[in-house]
Order: sequence, then C-alpha cells, then structure tokens
Amino acid sequence: MEEHRDALMNENSAMFSLTTPLQTDEESVLDNTSKETAGTSTFFKTCFNGINALSGVGILSVPYALASGGWLTLILLFIVAAATFYTGLLIRRCMDVSSKIRTYPDIGEHAFGKKGKTIVSSFMYLELYVVATGFLILEGDNLSNLFRNMSFTLAGVTISGQQGFVILVALIIFPSMLLTDLSKISYVSASGILASALIILSVFWVGVEDTGFHAKGRFFHLNGVPTGVSLYTFGYCAHPVFPTLYTSMKDKRQFSKVLLLCFVLCTISYATMAVLGYLMFGENIKSQVTLNLPTDKLSSKIAIYTTLVTPIAKYALMATPIVNAIESSSGINHNNKSISLLIRTIFLVSSVTVALAIPFFGYLMSLVGAFLSATASIIIPCLCYLKIMGTYRRWGYELVTIIGIILMGISVVVIGTYTSLEQISSEFNLSF
Repeated sequence: MEEHRDALMNENSAMFSLTTPLQTDEESVLDNTSKETAGTSTFFKTCFNGINALSGVGILSVPYALASGGWLTLILLFIVAAATFYTGLLIRRCMDVSSKIRTYPDIGEHAFGKKGKTIVSSFMYLELYVVATGFLILEGDNLSNLFRNMSFTLAGVTISGQQGFVILVALIIFPSMLLTDLSKISYVSASGILASALIILSVFWVGVEDTGFHAKGRFFHLNGVPTGVSLYTFGYCAHPVFPTLYTSMKDKRQFSKVLLLCFVLCTISYATMAVLGYLMFGENIKSQVTLNLPTDKLSSKIAIYTTLVTPIAKYALMATPIVNAIESSSGINHNNKSISLLIRTIFLVSSVTVALAIPFFGYLMSLVGAFLSATASIIIPCLCYLKIMGTYRRWGYELVTIIGIILMGISVVVIGTYTSLEQISSEFNLSF
C-alpha cells in the first residue's frame, strides 16, 4: 500500500484526474508517533499540489458540458464544486479519527472493514484505468484533427487516422511503462497548472483574433443536463489524493483553507473555459474544445500541442498504481522484471483495445464522471463519515446536508450512467 500511495501522489481524475507529483520522497515520510508532526509540506506547496490534482483534461470538456445543458447549468457546476469541497472536508475529519488512516482505501477499511477497502480501491483503480484510456482517445482525436486524411498501413491492413494515431501514441508511451521509478517521469506532469492556464489563454486568444464571442447558445436543455453534470463531476475527482495531501502538511489545521483555495481557483478556471468555449462555438462545440480550434493559428497550435504532450507523460503515472496492485494481489515479486513487463504490456494493450472500440471521449468521460467520480468523490466520503463518526444516529443540519449530498450523488450515478451508456450504445446503433 505504501507504493500505491506514493504512486497516487503523482496522479492527477477528474483525474484523473490523478497524475501530478505531490511531494518529494522526503516529504512522504510520516512520523509513526504523531500525525501532527508528520508532514513537511507548506501551505502554498500543498495548494500547488491540490490545484494540480484537481486541474486536468476535464477542462477541455467543460464547454461541451455547458452546451449540453445550457447556460442555466453553470449553477450546477457551482453546486458540484460545493458538494465535492464539502466531501473533501469530510475526508479530513475521517482521517483525524486515527493516525493509522493515511490513504483513501484506509478510510474505507476503517468504516466498513476489508470489504470497504476493496470497494474504495476498486473504484479508484477503475477510474484510473478508464481515464488512462481516455487519454489515448484524446490523443487520437487531436492528432487526427491536426493531420487530416492521414491513414496507416500495417501488415497490409489500412488503419484510419484516429485509430492509427491511438496505436502510434501507445508505442510512444510504451517506453515510459518500463520505468518503475516514477521520479524519472513525474516532473513532466508537474506542469498541470501551467498547462491549464496556457490552454485557457490560447483559447481566449483564438476568440479574440479569429472566432469572436458571438454565439448565444441555449438557456436550458433538460435532456443534456445528465451529460453536463457528469462531466462537471469528472472535473472534481481528486478525492483519492486528498489523504496524501493532508498527511504531507506541516500544519494540518490549514488543510481546510488549502481545499477552499484549490476549489475556488479550479472552479474559476472551469467556469471561464466553459463560458469562453460556449460563446465562441455555441451548439457546435465538440467534446474537446481543442477540436473546434482552427489548426492554422499559432494560438490554436499552442493549445493543441499543450493538450497532446501532458497525457503522454501522465499515462504511465496512472498505470503504475494499478500494475502494483495487480502484482501485490497476485503475490508476484516486484523484482521479477519479465512478469512486470508482461503485466504492463497487457495493461497498455487492453487500454488501446478499449480506446479503439469506444472512441468517444465525451461520452466515456461522462460515464467516468457519472459512475466512478460521483461514487468516489461524493457518495463514498459521505457514507464513510456517517459510519466512522456515527453521525447517522444524530438528527441535525449536518445529517440533512450529508443526506442531500448523497441523494445528489445517487441521482448523478443512476441518471448520468444510464445516459452515458445510452449515448455510447447509440453510436453503435444498439438499443439500450
């Protein structure tokens, strides 16, 4: 579990959603006798790490999320932000109960035993896997948009541009999958904040010099609300990283302020990108705003190339916790490099297969947000808090608030998951 924790510290959800380096090895060392003296990370460093954990490729889809439900759903973005901020605080309260709680699965175990730990771990690893697959789809979409009408011939078989680029990117990623020392690749993904800011500025630049901001859009579209809310939730799926952030802090009393600052800044960036994209392209917005940008403009190229570089570096960081979990659960010696290589290769091949079979970035990320992110970032923290603290026995404002958030989370899971699966199945002309 220690290796899983260190790997997750480098993961960025809605990672991803979960692939940015949070601290150095020295900062990861925890004092076994006192949580209050365990951390060495400062307030601002933890803020930087927290923003890195929250900000990710989800920023590319928020304009599409806004277009799905209309202008009124901006309110839902703020509601999701407030709810996930609150559940982040609940995670902190759960950790204060015992010094043995140091990771997200530990919270599940403390609340519901081994089954709780297994459930939390399953949602966490499945989310990492699907988001890593989404990275491949994102790369294929943007590269095929840059180099249109390009195809590949492999062993006499002609492969279309999007599928060919997915395979090509997988081959580029493969060497990084061979690295077991995350420090060799984690520094590349430390640019999460800069990348998000650069993409927003580049999109704004395109609007100023080319497209303008004249699209009116729709005020409200009920049928698109599930997709919009699911994608909003995907942007706030960093909760598995919060326990590591908390244990890394020198002054843990400031953790609530760290969370508040991180959520405020990320919500501002999400809202800004959503409004910019919707004003620029209106109902024609695509699942990734970069796919709408004119490829002959310098500003567009900056945004697109920034989008392309980051996932390549992050893929191995997201895969490592899952590979380590497979090796540990199956009793495989980590020093057995041939077996480890086989597992990593199978992981990459399976991810490529899914990316080729379901090449719908927006729908897939909507499914992640609805089923995985809503469960891991909204429902699970609430249930664990109620069980650990015994709050369910005391009727009051806190219990009413938590029940309201749980019901919201369940609604997102049920309606959002159904809608996402229906959208994916419609692409295959299947009835659902």
